[in-house]
Order: sequence, then C-alpha cells, then structure tokens
Amino acid sequence: MDGAFPNNLGLTAPIVQAPMAGVSTPEMAAAVSNAGALGSLGLAALDVETAAEQIAQTRQKTQRPFGVNFFCHEPARRDAVLEQSWIEHTAPLFSKFGAVPPVELNEIYRSFRDNDAMFRMLLETRPAVVSFHFGLPRPDQISALHEVGCFLIASATRVFEGQVVERAGIDAVVAQGWGAGGHRGIFDPDGPDDRCDTETLTRRLVRETNLPVIAAGGLMDGQHVVAALGWGASAAQLGTAFVGCPESAADEAYRDRLSKGGSTVMTRVISGRPARCLSNAFTAWGKGVSPDGVPAYPCAYDLAKALNGVAKAAGETGYGAQWSGAGCDRARSMPAGKLVKELIAEMQICS
Repeated sequence: MDGAFPNNLGLTAPIVQAPMAGVSTPEMAAAVSNAGALGSLGLAALDVETAAEQIAQTRQKTQRPFGVNFFCHEPARRDAVLEQSWIEHTAPLFSKFGAVPPVELNEIYRSFRDNDAMFRMLLETRPAVVSFHFGLPRPDQISALHEVGCFLIASATRVFEGQVVERAGIDAVVAQGWGAGGHRGIFDPDGPDDRCDTETLTRRLVRETNLPVIAAGGLMDGQHVVAALGWGASAAQLGTAFVGCPESAADEAYRDRLSKGGSTVMTRVISGRPARCLSNAFTAWGKGVSPDGVPAYPCAYDLAKALNGVAKAAGETGYGAQWSGAGCDRARSMPAGKLVKELIAEMQICS
C-alpha cells in the first residue's frame, strides 16, 4: 500500500491539515488544498445544514480534494447522580463570575453512527475524503461512502484499534500519538491506553497493518514531516501548527495563549473525554479531579461551554478548550497556504 496515500488524491505534498472542530474553516481548508496539501473541515459539532454549507463554501474556494471529519463515539452513559454531583462541584467556579451552573447537562453532539441525515448529506455531496474519530461508522455507512467514491480515514491510538480500522475496510489510518492536541481518539475512553508517542505508534501500525499510515501528534514543521515519512508514514497530519493562521476560527484568547507556548496537559474535565489542552485556569483546577468524577462526553462539555461563556463575559479567558499538541512553542502565525509552502520548503532542505 506504499504511496496509496496521498498519491491517489493527487496531492503534491504528504501533509494533512487536521480537521479541528471549532477551529477549521472553509477558508483554511481551501487554502491548504490549493497549496498542494490536504485541507480538512471538522464538522462533528455542526448540524447537517451548516455542515453542508461549509462543504459548499470550500468547493467554491478550491477545485482540489479536501476532507471532512466526524465523531463516531458511543452514546453517553448517562448517570443522573454523577451529573448532579458535577454540577454542584463546579458551582464555585461559576460563582467566581457571578453566575450559576446549568441545572442539567445535555448530550450536545450526535455520533455520526446515529445521524442518518448527516450520512445522507455526505452521500449527496461526496467529499473526496471522510475521516472519523473516536471509533468507526456502521458497516453500511462505510460501504455506501465507498460506493460514491469517498476515501475513508480513521484515527487509532493503539495497534489494536488500527487493526479494527483495517478489518472494517477503511482506506487509511491516522496514528494519533500521545502528544497530539485535542481529543484523544481512543475508541473507549475508559479502556486501556498505551500512550505511545507518535513515532512508536506510527512504526507499529506500519508493521502491524497493511494500511497507509498518517502520523499525527506534535508534528509542527517540515523536518517533522520528513521524520514521519522516515518512520514509514505515507503522510503527516498537523493541527496545532494551523491554529494561529488567520483563516482559523480560534478566538483571540486562544491565539494569544498559543503564542505564549508552554505546557500542555491531558485532561477530562473539559469534555468528559481525554483531550490535550494548553495549561490554563480550568486545567489547573482539573488536576485535583478524579476521572471517575467527570460525567460522560459530551455532557461534561455542555457544562464546560457554559462555564467558558460566563468566564469570558467577566474578562477571564482561561476556561476555554484551548486544544494544543506538544511542541506548541513552534507554532507560527501566517496564512495557511503560506505555511504549507514553508513546510514543503523545509522538507526539501531536510531531504
């Protein structure tokens, strides 16, 4: 399968822009694709109409392939007692900003597995690439998307998950190393996690599967891309590297915090799933919280979004989901297309 990705998509650079929900935009995806890499849209948090609109907007800005991404998480395991306890536990944080927490939590994001309207929209719009996080779509969804010509990708955090991805008939696998920013793509958030670094996981998936492997996690420049290809990867996926681009939907507080660099932490308190975030006031508070005390994803995220809203209204920006991978100190603020060209130039120097 060597070379099956990205050559099948006609890309000129083995670089994928990570499909960051809440950060990626049609402008960013199009700029990345127009520069020869694979631009991506993170559509998991959107309704069907908005997702379709973003696909249409991207197509207006580029004739080249781009990807779209969805979450395939299992439905939340609701626990009314735990959720009420969490609401009470976070009440002092809301009180700091003259507010009260919500009286109940909502399951704010639907899994692609259960969203037939979104599925039908993809069959109609036929994006070149569809990728999945937190698990896999239903077998009938995989078959139907293949029938309309979509190239399918799924994330794996362990060799076992990568083998499940391969058996399901997915076309390529993302090796999501422990240093990757944002949500850990682990299929079962309460299951075992080998916490492999990107190089180790990439090499293992190359050895243990027959799929093209896309290395992801802490990759920030052209030298990192070249290194990933040396591990056997067919491409490298970069996410944090694009957060500071002007096309990004990241707010000013997020951009400012990223520009300062520093530490990142893996935390559950924001969403209910392990996710790597820039250290901030919320992650600092969350260090003393047992994972067992946090409600399931995405119900915990419902509360976190409410908390961030009241905090920002009071002038405090340290309670947001400021996702970032390791190596954030090397993030650059420049137009997305220019960044791709810089990455390609750096690759040429290192090759």
